[in-house]
Amino acid sequence: IKTISMVFRKLPGVSASGMGLRLSQKFVFLLFLSGLVTLCFGALFFLPDSVRLKRIFLSKTESQPVTKVAGGEALEDMMLSRSKTDSASKDEKVTSSSNQGANTDTSFDYNKFQKCLLKPHLGIEHGKPSDPQTLQRREKVKEMMKFAWDNYKSFAWGRNELRPLTRNGHIGNMFGGLRGASIVDSLDTLYIMGLMDEYNDAKEWVETSLDLNSNGEASLFEVNIRYVGGLLSAYYLTGEEMFKRKVMVLGEKLLPAFNTPTGIPRGVINLGSGTSWSWGWASAGSSILAEFGTLHLEFVHLSELSNNGIYTEKVMNIRKLLNKIEKPHGLYPNFLSPVSGNWVQHHVSIGGLGDSFYEYLIKSYLMSDKTDEEAKKMYYSALEAIEANLVQKSPGGLTYMAEWRGGILDHKMGHLACFSGGMVVIGADDGAPEKRQHYLDLAAEITHTCHESYSRSATKLGPEAFRFDGGAEATATRLSDRYYILRPEVIESYMYMWRLTHDPKYREWGWEAVEALEQHCRVEAGFSGIRDVYAQTVSHDNMQQSFFLSETLKYLYLLFSDDDLLPLEDWVFNTEAHPLPVVRKSFSWQKQVN
Repeated sequence: IKTISMVFRKLPGVSASGMGLRLSQKFVFLLFLSGLVTLCFGALFFLPDSVRLKRIFLSKTESQPVTKVAGGEALEDMMLSRSKTDSASKDEKVTSSSNQGANTDTSFDYNKFQKCLLKPHLGIEHGKPSDPQTLQRREKVKEMMKFAWDNYKSFAWGRNELRPLTRNGHIGNMFGGLRGASIVDSLDTLYIMGLMDEYNDAKEWVETSLDLNSNGEASLFEVNIRYVGGLLSAYYLTGEEMFKRKVMVLGEKLLPAFNTPTGIPRGVINLGSGTSWSWGWASAGSSILAEFGTLHLEFVHLSELSNNGIYTEKVMNIRKLLNKIEKPHGLYPNFLSPVSGNWVQHHVSIGGLGDSFYEYLIKSYLMSDKTDEEAKKMYYSALEAIEANLVQKSPGGLTYMAEWRGGILDHKMGHLACFSGGMVVIGADDGAPEKRQHYLDLAAEITHTCHESYSRSATKLGPEAFRFDGGAEATATRLSDRYYILRPEVIESYMYMWRLTHDPKYREWGWEAVEALEQHCRVEAGFSGIRDVYAQTVSHDNMQQSFFLSETLKYLYLLFSDDDLLPLEDWVFNTEAHPLPVVRKSFSWQKQVN
């Protein structure tokens, strides 16, 4: 008013004091009128039929229903079109198909999804083998799972993992305050094995006690492969809507990690605040190849369930950058700057730091119903570079994958790299036809080498890493590499090699692993890793890893089951062994309501 009065002072014949009085009266009147309108209009929203008005005046995102569950958190039935923190990316374009029709609502139709499967997911008789010995072995694996689970439930319920020697729970700091890692990791294993009482206990805990409102430092990679993967597979196997609601909320909490100049996510995220950063041990604040390269399978399914393309867009942006930058000798180094988009170190490994990136390339192609030609091209190009630079033959005739450090080979192979036998064999049919037998042979040779790393130890369990120099052949020469923490990778390759070749030796090798686990890792209250696989008297590490329940025992169970239990034509396993269905674009999984 003061400003307006000053303007009117310059007009002839107008009194500043009189003008100010009239303006003050008008201002009070307008203020009163404004308040009255606001009060009346706001009251309409509290009338019984106010939902119609809300649909007119509120955006679709704001008016979506919220379902309350027993756990206390509010879970959105439909995903928000994008997270608030994610909107900071200036050049981002959301490709969500849910925004294409103004008068059409779409959501995932579980019944339609089931009709897209070529075979029943649990087989005709839950994969029950006809051979009595194989059936007996499968039942033993099931007993091991029940034993591991029962002890977890008795001594560590709700914690992330069991400490079987001290009979208590372990929380750890990988999951940012999330709890129950062993429960979420075990859901599909319990269901597949028909341990329904145990599965129902796990389901009830997820529904009532899995609190997603944590506020700690979480590994994007670990939360994705264990929690997101576990909840996704539980939903696809059972159709329980609660699992879908939970995973939709959790998936959205991971999106802020991608808010970087390149779109390459940082490795650590606070699930509460959305802030993210790189691991302190990673060179120059870099992101890790195996971490940002192991999101594709889960994020594609988050898009499928939410009908929101933002998740697929995030992982396709990663692929776009990787295709654009130069690769030394066609290889993918393990460290990449999320700021500059350049490699930080020229260290290449098919084991730790690199492993599951390559796995997800071939599995992305298979999960797309063999339509993702870009993933196929990237995989076979990478495999060609790996063969040219990393695959070696030892003096004793063992094929192994060395590590590459700026052009210098380190003749070491990690236990984690032993997944690659299974990776190569599942891709054998889809490369160049003339290379099919070569890939089958390569897969068999790698798997044989990994079996040798087991058979050459006193416990018949393999070390964390083994070497091929200084006279060593598939043997750990350093004390720090001699431990075994219930890892699944060797058994994983046995399972795939059995499925695709039916050579009985893989089942025999798997049974050797069962006997070794029973003899050396089974304790009174669960299973424990051991500190030295070469020691005659074992020393236990007091940790029952969640991946033992999710991967090791599941792969053993599938190894001794018929092929129609989770048939590979319909299912692809994520790197935590959670089965995700093949996405067949010739079938629509969505239901439409006009």
